[in-house]
Amino acid sequence: MTKHPISPLRQRMIEDMNARQRGRHCQRSHLYSCERFAAFLQRSPETATADDVRRFQLHLAESGISICNRNRIMTGVKFLLKVTLRRHDLAAEIYHLKEPIKLPLIVSPGEAQRLVATADKIQVKVMLALGYGCGLRAGEIVRLKVGDIDSPQNIIRIVQSKGRKDRHVMLPPEVLTLLRQWWTVRPTRYDEGVPTLERWLFPGRVPGKPLTTRQLSRLFHDASEAAGIHKRVTMHSLRHSFATHLLEDGTDIRLIQALLGHDKLDTTARYTRVATGRIAAIASPLSKPPSTPKRRPGKKGKPSDR
Repeated sequence: MTKHPISPLRQRMIEDMNARQRGRHCQRSHLYSCERFAAFLQRSPETATADDVRRFQLHLAESGISICNRNRIMTGVKFLLKVTLRRHDLAAEIYHLKEPIKLPLIVSPGEAQRLVATADKIQVKVMLALGYGCGLRAGEIVRLKVGDIDSPQNIIRIVQSKGRKDRHVMLPPEVLTLLRQWWTVRPTRYDEGVPTLERWLFPGRVPGKPLTTRQLSRLFHDASEAAGIHKRVTMHSLRHSFATHLLEDGTDIRLIQALLGHDKLDTTARYTRVATGRIAAIASPLSKPPSTPKRRPGKKGKPSDR
């Protein structure tokens, strides 16, 4: 198949994103956003005016797309205008809408344990256990290498995850047991020539590549259906559940922040709104028995003040 030539503007934008070390998914999102902007203009974004930017934002609002998607598209367009085209005057015309704050959906401790227990394959069991028992993201699970598991210290090293940060999480005995069981049956067809510590814990179908997050998502939904969990949960819900249940058990919120790898405490604090155990334990004023108001003594011969 003949590939279409890349336009000079697209190539320049790709170079700008590479120079700023934007991730693959971020680059794909930005390029899609600018393609949509160009399709609306029906000409090159290099010729855009302030009125074009205004009309495009109105077009997105009238198209009925979600606020999250609308903001994501405008973020990509802003990168093109501000960084690649150096049109700061046009970039200043872009505004972002406040996104709705939604509570993350979680599973109960019993549902999480049932999810792991009913998984029919040891590979699925250990990945689900890593999600709920250690609070790992799907991308962090599939990119784990043998050298990241430090069993003598009972920790897992998460290398260059979201925000290009390293962190440590605990390694529960139950997860370690499952990891050792998985290691005995783990496929080794692509291990030749790869040092043991550099091998993927969950190798994928492509030589030298780990399992994809999409494959992990499919395995999660199969396990969720088998466990009889009918909530609209995802693999990331296990991470939300991990944080929420630790908070309900009295774990210090700053420790939870470190385990999750959050920069801001406010990001972790949202789990206080999901901690149903704590919320349910709060005594409602309706539950308190009515108390008899005390009468203040008044002066002799006069009724007391009310």
